Amino acid sequence: MTKPKIISDKNLKSLRIKKQLKNIVKENLAKNNLIIVIGGDGFMLQTLKKNKNSNKIFYGINSGNYGFLMNKFSKKLLIKNILKSKITNIHPLEMIVTTKNKKKIKSLAINEISILRQSRQAANISIKNQSKYIIKKLISDGVLFSTPAGSTAYNLSVHGPILNLNSKKISIAPISAFRPRRWKGKIVRDNSNLIVKNLNPEKRPISAVADNFEVRNAKSIRIKSNKDISFNLLFDRNKSLQKKIKLEQLKKEIS
Repeated sequence: MTKPKIISDKNLKSLRIKKQLKNIVKENLAKNNLIIVIGGDGFMLQTLKKNKNSNKIFYGINSGNYGFLMNKFSKKLLIKNILKSKITNIHPLEMIVTTKNKKKIKSLAINEISILRQSRQAANISIKNQSKYIIKKLISDGVLFSTPAGSTAYNLSVHGPILNLNSKKISIAPISAFRPRRWKGKIVRDNSNLIVKNLNPEKRPISAVADNFEVRNAKSIRIKSNKDISFNLLFDRNKSLQKKIKLEQLKKEIS
């Protein structure tokens, strides 16, 4: 039977952990649909997208900084932790960007889609849900569309709401809103079909970023949750993604 696959980032810490795990995993695990990912959140996001059609299960081991999508490394408890871990299913956002040159570019975002000003001038954008305006004109540094899994990342830094993992919601949070200055954003259902339009593409260019993939000179961006793609992540029994989200909610309330 094929053994679990181990992949790691290229930094020394990740490679060192990978070397320690090879024999342990080979001798003790027979899960052929498992991929063990060693790195940080960014490396996990890249790995998930590369394997979006594989139906694999992913167990992350953190060798980066915070490692929100990862688990803490324990050589002694690794096999026990994997065998007792629980699956969390997450759906990505999908963006289809139409550029100034009429190119259409598609990409997935597990955490968030960021619409950002591309020059020294603030972005002028409108946001619709299908044909209904959410906001007719927003002047800001940009706007963020976040999944529940990504709501404690960049979204939290721009004072967006933390979403429960099973909320079936998308957070829309402005980045340094200038007009209307007190617009706090909106929470919408994850079956929404969102359309962002650049109201002044010649003078005020914007870029669209799906996690770490950037498309420049965006004229319009369509955003929706892609329910056809499901990523299966394993988390140690007492440190589920939902628990991590609740801890961040608690920290926000205390602060």
